[in-house]
Amino acid sequence: MRVVFPSNSDLGLTGTVYNHFGSAPFFVIVDTESGAYEIKTNMDKDHAHGQCQPLKALGNIAVEAVVVGGIGRGALNKLASSGIRVLRGVEGTVKTNLEMMKRGELHGFKSEDICISHGISGKDGCGSH
Repeated sequence: MRVVFPSNSDLGLTGTVYNHFGSAPFFVIVDTESGAYEIKTNMDKDHAHGQCQPLKALGNIAVEAVVVGGIGRGALNKLASSGIRVLRGVEGTVKTNLEMMKRGELHGFKSEDICISHGISGKDGCGSH
């Protein structure tokens, strides 16, 4: 299975999982069977608020899941409609989140988990990133 981890750096498995899909500078794409990974630049990083195009951001590569700290409703819906599962990551490295995912410790996003106001009230679902 190929899994995407939005990250703040191009450090691969030692990079930190980013707290928001759409504005992540990089994506670490991991093949869970072989352990191989590649790093891609976010191709849609500078999109207008609420206009994230997740498949464009990923460079239209085929993946089965995304593990991220936060995501907006539009991006979540677009990924889901493309058959891509979105799991809520935890603070830490790509490697830590990958291991947790393999053990079944990461869960899908619920409606209360999505990013809604991007810090306007300071209490949005993704931790006021």
